[in-house]
Amino acid sequence: MNKNLFKIRMAPIALGVFTAIFAASVSAEEASEPTGLLGYMGADVNETQFMKDLGLKVGGWINAGITYNANEPAGRFNGPVTFNDRASEFQLNQLYFYLQRAVNTEGDSWDFGGRFDFMFGTDAQFTQAYGSPTGHWDLRLINDERFYDIALPQAYFEIFAPFGNGITAKIGHFYTIIGNEVVTAPDNFFYSHAYTMQFGEPFTHTGVLLSYPIDQNWTVTAGGVTGSVTGGWDGAWDKGLGNWAGIGGVTWASDDKGTSVAVTGTTGETSEQDHNNWSIYSIVIKHDIMEGLHYTFQHDHGFQNKAIGSQDATWYGLNNYLTYDITDELGVGIRAEWFRDDDGVRVFSPGRPGVPGASLVPASSYYAFTAGLNWKPMKWLMVRPNVRYDWADNADAFDNGGGATGFAGKKSDQFLFSTDVVVTF
Repeated sequence: MNKNLFKIRMAPIALGVFTAIFAASVSAEEASEPTGLLGYMGADVNETQFMKDLGLKVGGWINAGITYNANEPAGRFNGPVTFNDRASEFQLNQLYFYLQRAVNTEGDSWDFGGRFDFMFGTDAQFTQAYGSPTGHWDLRLINDERFYDIALPQAYFEIFAPFGNGITAKIGHFYTIIGNEVVTAPDNFFYSHAYTMQFGEPFTHTGVLLSYPIDQNWTVTAGGVTGSVTGGWDGAWDKGLGNWAGIGGVTWASDDKGTSVAVTGTTGETSEQDHNNWSIYSIVIKHDIMEGLHYTFQHDHGFQNKAIGSQDATWYGLNNYLTYDITDELGVGIRAEWFRDDDGVRVFSPGRPGVPGASLVPASSYYAFTAGLNWKPMKWLMVRPNVRYDWADNADAFDNGGGATGFAGKKSDQFLFSTDVVVTF
């Protein structure tokens, strides 16, 4: 597709998103009970008797934003910062739709459901099922649209079996249970993501995942998932079927749900051809310090045997989040993170899959501090301005030039100023 034509097609979407911001700022008090834009307009198909009888729900959102990089990189890459990885360039990160039939986990009878997710945008490249050939499981559009792809990040059946307190099973392709931050834009406080998420954790899995609540405080999860044909996670339906890994975790929540601890992990062989181990665990602790003040601590640690020749690799990090709800519509938050790529095999620049010339950078520690607002003037609209400072102690990973010089960075730090909007349907 012609690049200029693509920009023309994107313009109405951008205009609509920013028009929504203006409309919301005029009268935030017009917000009513519906949580989606279609419900606000009185056109929510989920309220029809047909959808209610089938137990179906359709939903989605548009997530778009722009980021200014104080380094003004010639290649316009913010990498290794990802998702909002383009400098001074409008990004339609996620045009997202899903169809779901959630199972009833409170009953005493069998129930069946499932979910199917579709994503178009610049975030789609980070949620591919790696290992499938082009145009097979996920429709790769990188050669046509440069940064825009289509992904199918979830497609699974769900079963509730009334044994004991009830077992819930997902069978298919689904998002990971590991870590704190998630792919789905409305479910994160910040627009940008932590290094642990992009470079240390899986995004999706294909396989079977079982969940069982022991009581009102404890829940255990366990299952088996396939690996990518090229090694690691984000496996596809038809690849890596001879390479299964274990996945699981345990979660504890206080009676009032104000405090929780989740320990999750996965371990298995690198690939069908490489029987060396590849593992990660993640600990996420959440606590409501007081009304409106929330703290989250995260620690990840990953391992890979013989990642480069005979050299083993390890990576680990610490994240701290502190958010405060000023009002029901406005929150303020900070995130401080440290990520250690101990052998220089996890973090690469610019950090976008499929970019020719992307290269590994030296072993280094990466630090980032992010501060921002989370404003919800309407129940269907979220605006997230933030500022972020990144630096590395042993790698010039920032200010990616591109062109004949490749994608090696020229600086050890960078400032990012960004804002995005999320409009839910």
